[in-house]
Amino acid sequence: MEDNPCEPRYYEMLEQLQVLDFALVELNLYLDTHPEDLKAIEQFNQLTFERTKLANQFQELYGPLQNFGRAYSKCPWEWSQSPWPWQV
Repeated sequence: MEDNPCEPRYYEMLEQLQVLDFALVELNLYLDTHPEDLKAIEQFNQLTFERTKLANQFQELYGPLQNFGRAYSKCPWEWSQSPWPWQV
C-alpha cells in the first residue's frame, strides 16, 4: 500500500533531497575548478550515494521524481497521479 503523499514524511524526504541536490550542485561547481581535491570528491561520492538511496526510498513510497526513463513506475502509470514533486 502506498503512503499518503500529504503526510509529513513526504515533505521531509523531499526537503532532504533538495538539501542533498544543493550540496551536490555546489560540490560539482567546486570540482570543476579544483579537480584534484580528493576530500571534495569523496564528499561528492558520499552525498551521491545518500541521494540515490533516499531517492529510491522516496520513489518506492510516493512515485517517480523524474520522467523520461530516470525513474521506474508502478502500475498504473504514476505520472498521471498528483501531486508531483514540483507541485508541493
